[in-house]
Amino acid sequence: MRHFQRFAVIALAIFILVFPLQAQAASSSSIRAGQIELEEIGKDFSGQTLIGAEFGNANLELANFSNADLRGAVFNGAQLIKANLQGADFTNGIAYLVNFTGADLRDAILVEAIIKRSKFEGADITGADFTDAVLDREQLIKLCARAAGVNPKTGVETRESLGCR
Repeated sequence: MRHFQRFAVIALAIFILVFPLQAQAASSSSIRAGQIELEEIGKDFSGQTLIGAEFGNANLELANFSNADLRGAVFNGAQLIKANLQGADFTNGIAYLVNFTGADLRDAILVEAIIKRSKFEGADITGADFTDAVLDREQLIKLCARAAGVNPKTGVETRESLGCR
């Protein structure tokens, strides 16, 4: 059953990448037709509902997404260097070629997210929940080396959610 779920998630991701859908986002005046402007350095998105928002090739360095609802959001080629995603819900999101270097992912929920070809150097993942997330093996090994904590919303240990041994 678990392998079927992973296959279904991967198949859906490939379908979305080949046939992108128009995403609609809410609660932000800077979002038009579900897309974020390319330069949003230091922008405050904290606590906003950004379900299904698309952040394609956006420079979101130092952006604040703390406690934002990013379920189903797509970050494609985005720069989230030193961004604050503490407590954000990125369930079922897609992060492809995203630079999370130095990002704060403490207590973030990344359940069933597809995070491929992305970097996490120096990112704080304390208490993050990666349950059933799809990650590159190399990044998974690096994340397991520093995984710690328990997500306060889901009650899942970070190491357990990553499948660390």
